[in-house]
Amino acid sequence: MKNRLFKDILPRVSKPARYVGGELNMIKKDWEQSDIKMVFAFPDVYEIGMSHLGGKILYGVVNEKSNNLMERAFAPWPDMEAIMREEKIPLYSLETYTPLKKFDVVGFSLQYELSISNVLNMLDLSTIPIWSKDRQEDDPIVVAGGPVSFNPEPFAEFFDAFMIGDGEDLILEFLDCLKQNQELDRKNKLLKLATIEGVYVPCLYSVEYKEDGTIKAMLSQNRDVPERVRKRLVQDLDAAYFPDKPIVPYMEIVHDRAVLEVMRGCQRACRFCHAGIVYRPVREKSLETLKRQAQAQLQNTGYDEISLTSLSTLDYSGVNPLVKDLVKTYGKLGIGVALPSLRVDAFSIELANEVQKVRKTTLTLAPEAGTQRLRDVINKNVNEDDLFRAADAAFKSGWNSIKLYFMLGLPTETVADLDGILELLIKVRDIGKHFSRRSVEIRASLACFVPKAHTPFQWSSQNSFAQLEEKRRHLQCHRIKNVKLSFHHSHISILEGTIARGDRRIAQVIYKAWQKGCKFDGWSEYFKFDKWMEAFADLDIEPDFYTLRERSYDEIFPWDFIDTGVSKAYLYKQYEMANSAELTPDCRQAGCVDCGICGDFGVFIDLKEEA
Repeated sequence: MKNRLFKDILPRVSKPARYVGGELNMIKKDWEQSDIKMVFAFPDVYEIGMSHLGGKILYGVVNEKSNNLMERAFAPWPDMEAIMREEKIPLYSLETYTPLKKFDVVGFSLQYELSISNVLNMLDLSTIPIWSKDRQEDDPIVVAGGPVSFNPEPFAEFFDAFMIGDGEDLILEFLDCLKQNQELDRKNKLLKLATIEGVYVPCLYSVEYKEDGTIKAMLSQNRDVPERVRKRLVQDLDAAYFPDKPIVPYMEIVHDRAVLEVMRGCQRACRFCHAGIVYRPVREKSLETLKRQAQAQLQNTGYDEISLTSLSTLDYSGVNPLVKDLVKTYGKLGIGVALPSLRVDAFSIELANEVQKVRKTTLTLAPEAGTQRLRDVINKNVNEDDLFRAADAAFKSGWNSIKLYFMLGLPTETVADLDGILELLIKVRDIGKHFSRRSVEIRASLACFVPKAHTPFQWSSQNSFAQLEEKRRHLQCHRIKNVKLSFHHSHISILEGTIARGDRRIAQVIYKAWQKGCKFDGWSEYFKFDKWMEAFADLDIEPDFYTLRERSYDEIFPWDFIDTGVSKAYLYKQYEMANSAELTPDCRQAGCVDCGICGDFGVFIDLKEEA
């Protein structure tokens, strides 16, 4: 297949480097000598999937730390897909050009709800049955992981199993279990997998519904299967695997640089944030570990930039000495440092000056809401003075452009909150005018709020399309010099919200929408909202049931059986506090807020001071 691919197929498609493999640091293991063969399948194009840090970690830990094998596959762009279907070329791995159907395990990373149509498309391209119930003994075990898997129910009937939590803590145990039980039939293999902490096997559970459409009960069908699936957790990031030799693509990817994960988790408790809950508790890496990992990656890749990544990088207790050391060590070599996750209350002139010694990077701040009242509702523990000090520091340090993130449709939002966004933008622009001889540019990105599972707002209703569009029009009718507004697609957010809090009945809708041609739904040029609505109508399922409905305290949610370590009682208390705009403090500064994660998992966050 390789010769045919290179000679006849790839010259006919855009960006052929997406499909060739053979990159620097790629690992190609002996197929016959390896135990379990797994392919990491990312349901988006190569340049997005290759920017995903979790995939790099899993790829390295399987290939370097076990006798198992992991290769890679990505969603082909529609031009390549058309040729593959025409030429009857199955979806293949980049390492050995092996069809996905020949692997023991096909593992999808679910980073975004709307990638699910690409999952179905990739399975179909692989000639693997889309529904788990239709797979035979010689079909791969199809699994999924990633943050979206914390509500696996809308996708449950497409997957044989889900891996919940930190994948590097679970993946080798999962593969070893398959190796030890190779002689068993498919059903009993899945039963063995279901006994592993962090593994959810949907076919071993049944769901009962009430007349009003809400869930009556979810029951395990085997006494060896737990009623609740507890997430896996890496307790010591210093001891955990991290790739020293990540793959370097031939083409430019979205995040084309070396990456350091400085910590995992976030103590800030923003009430809208799904990641802030499911990745708890906060775990930091030591400065020594990060310096070593930076040196190894830069030596093995040739990148000229290194990004410090986490949910809130400037909350890392050693961020100042780390940045200063990296700039001092590598700046003279032309290697820059990027800080992609900045909070408006954690910015400093000193750190900004350190970062821009080599090159200016994009500066993005996230006030999220336009008024203090609404920031208190969502527990964004910052105020206008914090933002203005951050802007002041940035403009003094030489930036002429700042990007600000806001959300539309937050619970309790009013017209005054929308006007507050415009007022903030004007004030930040005026600060820039004071310091800059050149004209400054303020860009505001406005996303639509989507209530997510396992957050305090899981009980909240979501704004309708009409409400979101009315708010967009209200903001757009005010034109402000040197301020640019960009809006996320409201229809995309509505569908995302429907799936994010969906149950097993949504699977039929997903399948029907895919049959109607839906794929690459996260890409506006391919998103077909009308086809999705047709799919809901064909199946007599009302999306408003999942988006516009306010939930009661005692409703059973589809995702309640997933144990994140954060109690539902804590989340509801936060929901009540949101409605009265009460704040919850940073637990690393003010002490435990009794969310449940530390005691439940035997991990206690360090109340660390800056190194």
